[in-house]
Amino acid sequence: MSSDLPNCPKCSSEYTYLDNNMFVCPECAHEWDENSQSQSDDDLVIKDAHGTLLVDGDTVTLIKDLKVKGSSSVIKIGTKAKIYRLVDGDHDLDCKVDGHGQMMLKSEFVKKAN
Repeated sequence: MSSDLPNCPKCSSEYTYLDNNMFVCPECAHEWDENSQSQSDDDLVIKDAHGTLLVDGDTVTLIKDLKVKGSSSVIKIGTKAKIYRLVDGDHDLDCKVDGHGQMMLKSEFVKKAN
């Protein structure tokens, strides 16, 4: 069975279907308009405090001390973090911070590590 429908722009699933004027992905529930250009999360442009482009998998370092909300601990300047994924929102980096675990950070408080 051959399908002329596009793959899902979010998860690349080939099992998309057309519902009225919307394409729907049954695997990730992403919906997009057939008349508009689909935007993927890969199109998300996020830069660090110095304007360097960040991508999934980058390692960054903090450029200022950050208080951890709901805790008395502080993440010190120079602490490294590995970015798992970039997300759209206020805290746009989903990453693992050395010594502190998984958390969301704002890109304005990090710089790309060499």
